[in-house]
Amino acid sequence: MPEGHSVHRLARQFGDVFTGERLAVSSPQGRFSQGAALLDGHTLTGSAAQGKHLFLDFEHGLVLHVHLGLYGAWDFGGDATFRGASSIGAPRKVGEREVYDEPVDDERGAAAGADPYAGPPAPVGAVRVRLAGAHGWADLRGATTCEAITRAEAEAVRARLGPDPLRNLPGDRDSFVAGMLARRTPLAALLMDQKLIAGVGNVYRAELLFRQRLDPWLPGTALPADAARRLWDDTVAVMSDGVRDGRIITTPPRYWGNADGGPDAGLPAADEAHFVYRRQGLDCRDCGSAVALAELGARKLYWCPGCQQA
Repeated sequence: MPEGHSVHRLARQFGDVFTGERLAVSSPQGRFSQGAALLDGHTLTGSAAQGKHLFLDFEHGLVLHVHLGLYGAWDFGGDATFRGASSIGAPRKVGEREVYDEPVDDERGAAAGADPYAGPPAPVGAVRVRLAGAHGWADLRGATTCEAITRAEAEAVRARLGPDPLRNLPGDRDSFVAGMLARRTPLAALLMDQKLIAGVGNVYRAELLFRQRLDPWLPGTALPADAARRLWDDTVAVMSDGVRDGRIITTPPRYWGNADGGPDAGLPAADEAHFVYRRQGLDCRDCGSAVALAELGARKLYWCPGCQQA
């Protein structure tokens, strides 16, 4: 499932390329036809993320609310003024790296023999919703939630979510700490509770607990307050790096070999980016113990029994 950093990058990309534009909104698949009709022809005035939820605000008071779920992804395209990733979303589709295409403008495209930009291509596959502006388009596929709601309804969704480390508003840290310390639930389950902290998914959960040397099975009530504060601060830092890099990278450079080239220049190879996630049975990078794997809440949990002891 795309984690909070991807959704914040989506919000930023929508803000960069569509804010202030009157958009054509359609549902090629047909499942969002009524919602698309409510948004079609209206101007996007803002975009925001909270946790794994994306909110696109339109000038007439309606909001496009999207939760990508396990398989959702957005594809983008356009002319040379339309910058950014061409695909952001489900890791099972695009991996933990976003996909970048070189946009085409009329002059460079003609010189290279490519067709100049002439609007969005014909939709391919089950496109739930398409947003199209003067210079580019965005297609959504596979999302768990795609709905046109009022601003009051959007606020109600937000009110059900916990503090978002990527917003890190005043009081968020204290709210997180209080919530963690008040529950007997294991830390590994608490970090995935979107009502307690919004945006952390399975990758960040495993990696943050390792980085803080926390036993994933430790009850929240047994966690010292200082440790909870450090966990929040590290979450803010690591997820902010994810927004910057477009990838989840939790290992520092001393663990990297040859850094990738191309758009990932200066970043680690995929098998160097994490401490424990999907490394079950392999040696811990720090202590040499075999990385463990268990199931908790129908999700896979990775940890190092040597480094993460209560």
